Formats: sequence, structure tokens, C-alpha cells
Amino acid sequence: MAEARVELSVEGMSCASCVARVERIAQRLPGVSEASVSLATERASIAYDPARVSPATIAEALTRGGFRASPRKSDEAAAAGRDRELSGLWRDLVLAAALTVPLVLVAMGPMLWPALADAMAALAPDRAWLWVEWALATPVLAWAGRRFFSHGLPALRRLAPEMNTLVMLGTSAAWCYSTAVLVAPGLFPEEARGVYFEAIGVIITLVLVGRYLELKSRGRASQAIQRLMALQALTARVERDGAVREVPVEEVQPGERVLVRPGERVPVDGEVIEGSSYVDESMVTGEPVPTARGAGDEVIGGTINGSGAFAFRATRVGGDTVLGQIVRMVEGAQASKPPIQSLVDRVAGVVVWGAIFLALGAVVLWTMLGFGIDHALVVAAAVLLIACPCAMGLATPMAIMVGTGRGAEQGILFRRGAAFQASAGIDTVVLDKTGTLTEGRPALTELVPGGDWQYDEVLAQAAAVEAHSEHPLGVAVVAAAQERGLAVPAAEQVEAVAGFGIRGRVAGTDVAVGARRYMEQLGADIEPDQAAEADALARRGRTPMYVAVDRRVAGLVAVSDPIKDGAVDAVAALRGLGLRTVMLTGDDRATAEAVAAELGIREVRAEVLPADKETAIRDLQAEGRHVAFVGDGINDAPALARADVGVAVGTGTDVAIEAGDVVIMAGDPRSVARGLGLARQTFRTIRQNLFWAFVYNVTLMPVAAGALYPFFGVLLSPMMAAGAMSLSSLLVVTNSLRLRRTVLPGGGLEPAPAPGR
Repeated sequence: MAEARVELSVEGMSCASCVARVERIAQRLPGVSEASVSLATERASIAYDPARVSPATIAEALTRGGFRASPRKSDEAAAAGRDRELSGLWRDLVLAAALTVPLVLVAMGPMLWPALADAMAALAPDRAWLWVEWALATPVLAWAGRRFFSHGLPALRRLAPEMNTLVMLGTSAAWCYSTAVLVAPGLFPEEARGVYFEAIGVIITLVLVGRYLELKSRGRASQAIQRLMALQALTARVERDGAVREVPVEEVQPGERVLVRPGERVPVDGEVIEGSSYVDESMVTGEPVPTARGAGDEVIGGTINGSGAFAFRATRVGGDTVLGQIVRMVEGAQASKPPIQSLVDRVAGVVVWGAIFLALGAVVLWTMLGFGIDHALVVAAAVLLIACPCAMGLATPMAIMVGTGRGAEQGILFRRGAAFQASAGIDTVVLDKTGTLTEGRPALTELVPGGDWQYDEVLAQAAAVEAHSEHPLGVAVVAAAQERGLAVPAAEQVEAVAGFGIRGRVAGTDVAVGARRYMEQLGADIEPDQAAEADALARRGRTPMYVAVDRRVAGLVAVSDPIKDGAVDAVAALRGLGLRTVMLTGDDRATAEAVAAELGIREVRAEVLPADKETAIRDLQAEGRHVAFVGDGINDAPALARADVGVAVGTGTDVAIEAGDVVIMAGDPRSVARGLGLARQTFRTIRQNLFWAFVYNVTLMPVAAGALYPFFGVLLSPMMAAGAMSLSSLLVVTNSLRLRRTVLPGGGLEPAPAPGR
């Protein structure tokens, strides 16, 4: 049975060690081959064998492991759940802050303001004020901080400690010690009778502040998918039983006739059958200029109709629409992770255990050195609080979430998170010419008859065999014959040879059309003046083809494929990124070099057969190059798969979703530079995030353990440790959100406006 994949919503994760544990639980199940978990999206993507395990079994195993796993929630349900969690966090934060402010005032105020100390002493003895501190700190720990116990304690029982465990251990140890000092001070020497109730309140308040801001920021990062979903129309006007009815868009069926009025959103994908208009497709493709759509043209659901009205036949509905595929692709990329994150998740699990052992070791060491238990307690609490690997867990998924969303708004889709890391190492970009750098719709520009042949005779013979070809060059020849109103004879026994040409029988004669190498293969004689004319046309950027009748060249036809708007800028932008650019084409060398010169490309690989494109990529990789291949995503699938990064360029509904690592929805070649630039920026952000996260943990854990005490005589306060832990997560989240306004080569990506209905 074929492998299947399920996506689950997983609640209860708080740091990178949680992510690693969820993946380990899933991968230990028989039949599970792969598990990828994202802390930022709280989703798990799991590949499994349906014959050995079911999604329900996987979800049950994760739930037993301490995480609430369920079938993947819709975006609306996920947003509602996030809102509920934010509301709960806000209530706990308000309670914690309301009690912590007077707690700190009672505990620290007398040291700062002598007048306050005198007033408090007049009201009650010092010991009574300690009980006030206890009364204020206890509900902060027991109620506002209950989430740390409800998650941290089960994790500790399973010997799988995580962030909540560390906060729980640090604050509860401080509370137990302080309460013991308060209840039985005689058990402790005079110098060890300090209490830390204010530290408990401040720590929990700071952690809650950090978690609240982090969750709110994560919500902003996920708005890209919400904006994409908002593009969908709510209703559609459908002709049924001779009447026009307005129905929910979910009820539209393929094949139904749908009417669109001026200014309305196109409800589903389809083909125009009546009327015409200009359609704004910028929300899907990133193209700012409205596109003309008439009978026979395809329209995309979610795009906005202009001033015209038209009717179309629904072809794709629901999740099969282009918009539905885009949403799935963005979600898939956000749920996946680059190889570097898998290493981070493993390291995070070690960090948590390392923090616990370091805290215990610090307690033993400082006690053995003759310092009081209160000194050791401060050290242990600081170590536990500062070691939380929250920043590690958010470093990669936050950047990928923002990067994929940012690209999707501009028609640049990343199919997997690994594309970001792979793109960072790219040094060579190979661009397929036809359809990528050129329009892909060649037109006949010259026809030179040979011998006694006439212009129309040569064109009719060529069109007869090319009528059986779907190649763009052949289509151009047939279109030229039709424009002249020629009577094109029928051809039989037509045979096309990929990369060479086409031949067939026309009125009892053998007619062949193709490149010089095809003529040589067939043994057709090419006159020197014909060869010279072909070379001259090639130098002018034309694609020359010979027309041979019974192995004698009857004439020469030349076809030109116009260069796309923005192609020159795209090549310049790629070079500006420091990338080596190579053009790959099946054209003869002279034609290819003429086009490359116009584009500003210095390196050309010409006369490459379709089957050899993959070999060309492999040859560059053998030179030690890291290659991105840019093609149309259909005929170039082997080369796209072979490249380190495959960039599939399509237009609207013709895009090949499964072809590359990156999919460019619009035909603008500048989007290639934008996409690679965005990938680079995103991975640079990932590295910055990880650098901060690792430096934070590696540097501050020893400091918290008291490494600086022998030199400066100071310890890191647990309150400062909690603040630093929260700050590290916020820095990672904020740094990732900067990608929303990144400016890229080939034209800046401006923030997309929020769509209306």
C-alpha cells in the first residue's frame, strides 16, 4: 500500500525540546517513516504506512506523550484557538502583574525609599510584611503560573523536561525555600534567611509577558495564509435549470456555467465561454497589470473582475483551485523544516537536560565551597530559567512562516522549507530560454525560398508537417500559413524527432523541417549560400530551420521568440546577487549567443536536447557548482529535480505545482531573482536567529551558574534570567517579522494590501 501523509494539530509545545519529543514519539511508532513538527504553526506532518498505523493511533500516542494532538484544524479554528489562548494568557498576566507590583513594592521599596521603610515599620513588624509577600506571591505561582505545572510536571515524570519544567523547577524551588525560611527560620543560619517571593512574582510575570507577545507575533506571522483564504469569494452566481441562482461557493460543481459581474471576485477556476473583461490577478500571481480575458481563456478563483462581464465554465473547485493549491503549498512549506532545524531540535533536548544537571552541579559546588544554601538556590534558579530553548525552537519556523507568506503574496511559492537552506548555497543559475526568458510564442520572421521554389509553396509544405507538431516553432509556421490564407495540404506518416525536427509525406513527397543537424542526419544537401543565410539569421537572434523536399533543401524559414519584458533586468539582478548565469537552449549556437548577448548572459549551452538538460545540470554540479535551474516546470521536470534548487516558472493556471522547489506563478522573469533573493534573506534571518539563540544559551548558562562571581562578586538574578529568556524569544520573533518588509533584487516586494471581499 502506498505511503500516506497526515497533518495533525499539536497543542502543548513550548520550545524546541518539545518539537524533538513529538517527532521522536511519532517516529517510534511502527509504520511511521517521517515526522516534521513546527513550533510556530503547532502542526505535525507525518508520513505513515496505512497498513500498519492509523492517524488516530498516531494522535493517541502523541496525546499519551503529554501533547494534545487532533486532526488538523482549519485556519479559522486555529485562529479561534489562538485567540482563546491569548485571552487566557492575558487574564493570567493581568493577575500576575496586579499582585507582583505591590509584591515588589513591599519587598524592594524599603531599600529604595527610607520614608517607605519607616511607614511600613510603623504599621507592622518586618515578619508580618514577609507574610504579606507570601500572600501575594502564592496566587501568582499557583494560579497565574499553573500552566507551567500542568505541562512541566508531566514532562518531568516522563523524563522529558522542557521549558515549562525549567520555569516550574526554578520558581517552585524558590517558593519552597522562602516558605520554609518564613515558617521555620530557626532551621537556617542568620545569613541564609533571605526570601525570594518578589523574584517568583517577577519571573512568572516576565515569562507570561514574553509568551503573550510571542504568541501575538506568531499570529501576525501566520496572517499570510489568512489573507490568501480571504481572497475566496463567498458566493457564486450559477445557471441552474434555466435560472440564475446565487449559491455558496462550496456548492459550485465542475462544468457549471458561472456568471461574473463587474467588480466581483471570480469564485472558482474556469474557462471563459462568453463575454470578456480585464481581470486583476495580482493577489495570486503578483502581476500588477490586469490581464485581458475572453472566450477560451482561463480565469483563476479569487481574482477580481474589472468593468466587463463574462460567463465561464467551472473547471476546478474547492481545494483543487489554484488558490487552494497555493494555500496547501504554503502550509506545507511552513510545516516542513530545513536540515539545520533538525539538528537544532536535537541539540535543544540536550540543552534542557544540561541545564538541569548544571543547576544541580552548581548547587553542590557552591555549597561545598562554603556558600549558603540561599546562594546556591539563586544560582540554580537562574540556570534553569535562562536555559529555556524557546528561541531555538522559534528561530527557523518563524522565519520560514514569514518568508513563505511574504512570497505567496507576490506569487512566489516555496514548496518546502529545505529550499531556503539550499538557495543560500546557490552559486549558479541555469535558465531555460524558451518560455522563461522569452515569450515562448515564436513568430515567423523570414522565409527564403531556394531554387525555383516560391514563398507560398515552401510555407505550405512546411506547414503541412508542422500542423502535426505542438512545438512553438512549428506553431509559428502554421500560424503564418493561416494568416496568408494558404491551402495547406495534408501530411501522412508524420514523425517528430525531439531536438531535431519533423518529417512526413505530403502529396507523395518526403517533406522535412528542422535544424541543420537534422538535415545532415537525413542526408539533405544544403547549398553554401543557404548555410550562410542561416548563419546570418542566427546572428540576428533568429532560429533558422531548413525545409527539405525529397532530401533537397527547398527553402529556409526563420522564427524569432521575443524576449520577455523584464528578462534583461532579471539577468542583471541575478548577477547582482553574485550568481553565475547560464542559458540553456536547443537553438543552434549562433542564435543562442545572439539572444544571450541581448540578455547580458555571457555563458551559453546551445543545441541541448530536452533529454540532455538534466545532464547539463549534472555536469555543472560535477564542477562543484550548486545549481538552481529555472524552467517551465513541465518539460523540464527532470532538470528541475536534478538541480539543487528547481524554480518552476508558470503563468496562472498553467503552473506545474509539483515541478520545483520554488514556483513562480507569474511569467515575469524578475520574480526568479526576487524568489532567490527572498530565500537568501530568509535563510540569513534563520542563521541570525540561531546565532542569537545559541550564543544566548552557551554564554549565559555559565554566567547564571556563577562563572563571573569569582571576578566581580555578583550573581545573575533569577529575575534577570527570566527577562533575558523572554527577551531572546521576542528578538527571534521580531527579527523574523522584518522579512515582511524586505526589499529584493529585480524589484522590491512591497507589503501586500489586506484584501477585501
